[in-house]
Amino acid sequence: MSSEPGDPLKNIVFISIPDGLERAIGQLAIDPSILMPVEIPNGKWEISDLSWEMIVAGMLKVLTYQPDHADADYYRKFILEVKPSIVEELTATAVMKARNKDFDLAEEIFKALVNLAPSDVRGLVNLALVYEEHSVAYDHIHNEKLRDEYAERTFQTYKRALRIAPDSPDVNYNAAYFFLRQRNYTKAVEHLTHFIDHGADPDRIRRAKRVVKELKSQDLLDNLFKEAYDFIRMGRERDGIAKIKEFLASHPDVWNAWFLLGWGFRRLGEYAEGRKAFEHTIELGGNQADTYNELAICLMELGELAESRRQLLIALQAEPENIKILSNLGIVSMKQENRAEAIGFFQTVLELEPEDQIARKYLSFLEGDSSEK
Repeated sequence: MSSEPGDPLKNIVFISIPDGLERAIGQLAIDPSILMPVEIPNGKWEISDLSWEMIVAGMLKVLTYQPDHADADYYRKFILEVKPSIVEELTATAVMKARNKDFDLAEEIFKALVNLAPSDVRGLVNLALVYEEHSVAYDHIHNEKLRDEYAERTFQTYKRALRIAPDSPDVNYNAAYFFLRQRNYTKAVEHLTHFIDHGADPDRIRRAKRVVKELKSQDLLDNLFKEAYDFIRMGRERDGIAKIKEFLASHPDVWNAWFLLGWGFRRLGEYAEGRKAFEHTIELGGNQADTYNELAICLMELGELAESRRQLLIALQAEPENIKILSNLGIVSMKQENRAEAIGFFQTVLELEPEDQIARKYLSFLEGDSSEK
């Protein structure tokens, strides 16, 4: 993840088409009265260096950051005539960037695609997926403000896609899983049901039906559950715990609810109660990496370092690149006075996420401490 850019159009200049260049490209007649944006690398160029590729790059930049530009429609037609395969090429590039966690560039490319083809919801779905990955990345480095900001961007992007194509199976399917991860089970069921009615992929339909059945059978659509989650997420843990206890009074076997209860207690520092809730979560089938990680935090705070480490290693088997788990293993190792191992865990965290300030702080402390020995 990188910091927000400055003026994204600082390297764009607008020029008139010089004499000697073509007056038509494919089916598009060049309009000499329209100024062409050109992206100038490093701010230096010669007119003799001008190419259609530089003009296309400039037009994409303008569409990305000024989608309502007066000449936007002309730029769209121009780009698609000059490079008919550009949507596929840029999509492949953006997907690769996202996989490499270069989220800012992936987002910029998908924004360009969204504004290049406004009626094609594929770009919006891809943009939403990258926003959500960015939100998760910020969650891993404990930046709640940016985590929530990118989650909101994800939500708004799905809303925009649903306005354009409310029956799109792809939009509904991906939106459903976003809401599922946000624990908004009512919206998840709504969009999964819509997908089941309009989708064509038999494997996805079977999966969607199974999730809907599980959610409904566990009564996770209950408003008490959603209210509890929202309260805890907003820092009103006492209110959330009260709501989830009310939910558990009539739904005692829902592991998700016990997890939520444990989460509330852990955030309040009531680690013994949190431990009980997370252990019961696992007994009921909620043996997810997050559960083991949360249980390990409670055990760590209760001084049971060996058992905390054991739970974290179980979690790490399920998610070997989860930096929260790796960071917690580093803290446990540090508490167990295993300095070399702690350094190794924090170095791994920084290899996966160079901006993790918690790992950087601990590593600085440990390496400084080592140098004094």
